[in-house]
Amino acid sequence: MISPSLMSDMLSPFLVSIKLATVTTLCLLLFATPVAYWLAKPSRGQVIARLKVILMGIIAMPLVLPPTVIGFYLLLLLSPSMGIGKWLSEHHISPLIFTFEGLVIGSIIYSLPFYIQPVYAQFLRIPKSVIEMAHLLEPSRLRRFIRVALPQAKVGIILGSLISFAHTIGEFGVVLMIGGSISGETKVVSIAIYEQVEALNYEAAHLMSGILIIIGMIMVALIASVNRLNQR
Repeated sequence: MISPSLMSDMLSPFLVSIKLATVTTLCLLLFATPVAYWLAKPSRGQVIARLKVILMGIIAMPLVLPPTVIGFYLLLLLSPSMGIGKWLSEHHISPLIFTFEGLVIGSIIYSLPFYIQPVYAQFLRIPKSVIEMAHLLEPSRLRRFIRVALPQAKVGIILGSLISFAHTIGEFGVVLMIGGSISGETKVVSIAIYEQVEALNYEAAHLMSGILIIIGMIMVALIASVNRLNQR
């Protein structure tokens, strides 16, 4: 029987995970959607085209690198002795390491390819005739992006958001390296399960894992439904 205090301890990591996944997905929607659109647009010069290829390769790195490697370098980058962390320290700005904000930055970087790729693919599917007509009717680039490109890519945006959210819920390596395990702040559900297993408390680990499996099945069903819609 799981005690009420343990139930309370188990609830907090779920809330942190859901908050992290929601904030990360919203940030990706806001910042990564224009990046995916720019990457999918035809390039006028060879330099820009090559730059896009390099950028696509950098964005895809989290797909092939172990999360601990990304977490390790983010840890160094955000630490007070070098990189961004040193700059923040010199300007008397609160450090990002072992904070929820730092966790969000790590999650955005790690989830970037899972959002960018479906959105990028959807922008590529916009017919050339639609883009040419939009150029004739709407001179503003921003309005063309909002009124024409975004509606045409809405299925890819929904798909990317669902995949990013599901991926962030299950993150372990990156969040452990740069967030640690601060209860109510950076301890996500995957870390809580790991700690319960370490403590040989398998009952709590089973319960939290079971809830994650149910969430995972719901997310997979949603992703499959949207994907089927995309194929029509």
